[in-house]
Amino acid sequence: MALIDLFKRKQKPPAKRQYAGAQIGRLFNDFVASSRSPDEEIKAALAVLRNRCRDLARNNEYAKRYIQLAKANVVGERGVSIQVKARNDNGTMDVFGNDVIERAWKQWGRKGTCTVDGRLSWVDAQRLFVENLVRDGEVLVRLVNYPNRFGMALEFIEPDLLDEQYNHDLPNGNKIRMGVELDKFNRPVAYHLLAKHPGEYSGGLIGKAKWIRIPADNLLHLYLPERAQQTRGVPMMSVAISSLKMLHGYREAELVAARVGASKMGVITSPNGDGFPSDDTENSYTPIMDAEPGTFHQLPAGYDFKMFDPTHPTSAFADFEKAVLRGIASGLGVSYTSLASDLEGVSYSSIRQGALEDRDQWKVVQDFLIQHFVQPIFERFLMKIMEGGVINIPATRFDKFAESTVFRARGFQWVDPQREMQAAVVGLQNGILSLQDVANQYGRDVEETFDQIEAEKQMADSYGISLAFQPFGGGQSAYGAGKIDPMTGKPVSELSDANPE
Repeated sequence: MALIDLFKRKQKPPAKRQYAGAQIGRLFNDFVASSRSPDEEIKAALAVLRNRCRDLARNNEYAKRYIQLAKANVVGERGVSIQVKARNDNGTMDVFGNDVIERAWKQWGRKGTCTVDGRLSWVDAQRLFVENLVRDGEVLVRLVNYPNRFGMALEFIEPDLLDEQYNHDLPNGNKIRMGVELDKFNRPVAYHLLAKHPGEYSGGLIGKAKWIRIPADNLLHLYLPERAQQTRGVPMMSVAISSLKMLHGYREAELVAARVGASKMGVITSPNGDGFPSDDTENSYTPIMDAEPGTFHQLPAGYDFKMFDPTHPTSAFADFEKAVLRGIASGLGVSYTSLASDLEGVSYSSIRQGALEDRDQWKVVQDFLIQHFVQPIFERFLMKIMEGGVINIPATRFDKFAESTVFRARGFQWVDPQREMQAAVVGLQNGILSLQDVANQYGRDVEETFDQIEAEKQMADSYGISLAFQPFGGGQSAYGAGKIDPMTGKPVSELSDANPE
């Protein structure tokens, strides 16, 4: 017994996994995770994901809606605006230089100038950037030395031309991964584009080379990376592909079933079935009755009538579709109400919370649009017009104007303007907000706001019109003087202890 007890004491207790998610039992047999590098995973699936997202964008209403939301919320009506705020050595604003650059940028952004094909304006180019980013996962924009007045134009290139199957190690130590040439630090050096779109079936290759090498300085390859050392981008809609496809098929099946149920009432059967005519038999004896409201028919002897009454769509159809759409919306990073255009039963608080969360997501994409697309293009444009003598400012002053330029994306309208404006007034009075903070909500600059107010005042004076309101109260606003309650927007005299609001 002593030896048995000693053996039991030396036995180790059964091991227990520290992470439940790492179990390999029967409940996790179908949970097979990959340990491949990001490029290996992307290389095998990129073309399929991109093509399926494009098909959904063409044929699926919710995928189309998501792309529309992205373009409207990220770019909006006027796109990203710039304001150059360079100052002279004495600290005063360089009004002349700032105005010259801003006017040149506005002229370059007109339709027919900023892209090599002449089809897009600068705002159109921003919308195309967002759509390609959402649908294709990456955007290729070539910076072309174009023979227009400004010496520069943009060329959008389909990401299909960046061959994900082209992988090669070069003698100089660089490596080509999915068409992107990288140095030893994984920094892009050049891009190897196919000479012909792989989806074109007519004609031969352009030239003799299969790939065209474009230096990285002349091409913007833009995508949102999800893993370190990721060379190519994945469509933002990828996570919702299967759910969107299955939901679309389910809705189609329910629609067809409902149409059948509304069109066919039943069938008439005979005792031996000999009354059924085949496709090539003349139908001269099969009783077919047209149903009309308030009519009754008598069947021949031996015949019976079988009701056909499918219950489609089912009573749970709406709830089921809503549940699936909630999951799709979460994966896409938007609210269900925005994606489904469903405002039924929505309260002010819930729609405000959903709108604020949506806007936070769109602001992330706005920041990416500015830093990776708008700003590099503007800096290339600024250098071009300085070196080319388009403006009378030497290239030696490039840093002065480039570093002082402010980029502003579109602002968002408030859900309840009165409440939000009153809150802004309280924030201004208590020093929590500045006027620029409030102007940022509209995607505007406070200096532009002051200029516009002053111009409108002068215009009113020139027409002999007395304004019923004075912005900022001509020195002290009605809020600051205590004449208007900031929380209600009503004169203080209308509020009493008996009827507080």
